[in-house]
Amino acid sequence: MVQSVLFVCLGNICRSPLAEGVFRSLVFEAGRSGEFEIDSAGTGAWHIGDPPDPRSIEIAAKYGVDITGQKARQVSDDDFDRFDTIVAMDRSNLTNLNSRSNGGTAHIRLLLDDPVQEVPDPYCGGPDSFENVYQMIRAGGQRLLSTLTDQYS
Repeated sequence: MVQSVLFVCLGNICRSPLAEGVFRSLVFEAGRSGEFEIDSAGTGAWHIGDPPDPRSIEIAAKYGVDITGQKARQVSDDDFDRFDTIVAMDRSNLTNLNSRSNGGTAHIRLLLDDPVQEVPDPYCGGPDSFENVYQMIRAGGQRLLSTLTDQYS
């Protein structure tokens, strides 16, 4: 069975494309590439068609993850039935997704298990912001992969 996972942030240029790329690499490293469909989107429409932020591309490349081929898109109504799991980077996007789900079948959740911790938007920060976000996404992605593989095994 193929599991579908959608990562979501505000504009789909910093956090969610990084999460998509990192999760894809974790799935590959685990030898489970054929078991997952992975994508990312934003709740806003500002950056539709744009590539990821150059700083996200740079931090991903630093860790051997290529996200250069991604293009920003906005979450669509179909996504709530198309994806098994929709993963929000923060509570604001989680609230937005829950209000738009309209009875869709997707399980909507935060990336990080800790209810008081979110993946902050690094857009207005410096290089350290993107490094910190990468580390949070990698740790959260590892836990998510473990949860999903245990759940569907």
